[in-house]
Amino acid sequence: MNGSTLNLDIGTEMAAIDANEWDAIAGKQNPFISHAFLAALEAGGAVGGDSGWRPMHLLLRSNDGQLLGAMPHYLKHHSQGEYIFDHGWANAFEQAGGTYYPKLLGAIPFTPATGPRFLVHDERSDLKVALAKGVVRLLEKYQLSSAHINFLPEDDVQLLVKDGWLHRTGIQFHWHNQDFSDFDAFLASLSSRKRKNIRKERASVAAAGVTLLPLTGNAITVAHIDDFYRFYISTIDKKWGGAYLTYEVFTQLHQTMADQMLLVMAEMNGKIIGGALNFIGEDALFGRNWGADIDIPNLHFEACYYQAIEFAIQHKLKRVEAGAQGLHKVQRGYLPVTTHSVHLISHIGFREAVLRFLSSEKQGIDDEKNHIALASPFRAN
Repeated sequence: MNGSTLNLDIGTEMAAIDANEWDAIAGKQNPFISHAFLAALEAGGAVGGDSGWRPMHLLLRSNDGQLLGAMPHYLKHHSQGEYIFDHGWANAFEQAGGTYYPKLLGAIPFTPATGPRFLVHDERSDLKVALAKGVVRLLEKYQLSSAHINFLPEDDVQLLVKDGWLHRTGIQFHWHNQDFSDFDAFLASLSSRKRKNIRKERASVAAAGVTLLPLTGNAITVAHIDDFYRFYISTIDKKWGGAYLTYEVFTQLHQTMADQMLLVMAEMNGKIIGGALNFIGEDALFGRNWGADIDIPNLHFEACYYQAIEFAIQHKLKRVEAGAQGLHKVQRGYLPVTTHSVHLISHIGFREAVLRFLSSEKQGIDDEKNHIALASPFRAN
């Protein structure tokens, strides 16, 4: 895309993009948009090659070559690892004789966490719009079915809807720090029944002889990564899912982002038997993966939710985002929030069908969110 002052380039791999230049516009608030995280996915083989994720990162430069904006961006040959599910759209379009894949996707692979997708200085809306127009030009150039941007901030949605992008919402469950002094202060904000239940769950883990070890930075060893990868694969096997992340991805992340990792390891009889991986942002903790060798009641809640809350309180983080899905999180202090994605559909008739679906889906999501809110575990004011 050429204009009087802007040029759009396509970066086919993060390794060829200067890390300092990328991170200067990405900022430090969200770990998943960092050069290190995206590069680890590519270097570890989870992205690129025959993974179905072909990197097509958008790089917006001035005429003198300065990087003004960027977007993590991919050509997708399937809909796996996105957490915004459009498999039904793909099936319907292909049954009608269309070709849904490949498609364009602005997102963080395998990471259902809201964060910036238009990486620009000072939140400049003109640069965000220029990046979005770059996506449209790619869509038209390659005559693809659709373009998608997942888990973007709500404010950015409004920039795109007026240009024909369709808005889709979803639900996640986040814990919000109300300036709690410690975990007991958090418990005091809950109803008596919920407070007693959490204490009972935590006590049962301790009674089973399990000790939780919250590790960051140099405290995380290669042996810990080996153990955690075993837990990760075990969880995938139990759920009959696909192991998107490779061992090499975890080792790359350990080498480059250990200070932004919180690895909660569960120890029993001197042996590590389970763990939960989180990433640390400037104001939030992001829960990502979990697994265990032994099925111990309530260990999942302790390692993934309560330890995360403890860490957030201790480090004065504003919230904990515990990943996709999970209605069971509500009674443990994680309340529903709305997530956002936008979708540009090339075929007019198909676009109208998707629009009708989204209108109906949104009403159902709004009703579900309101219903869940009624089950809040917090004491009424």
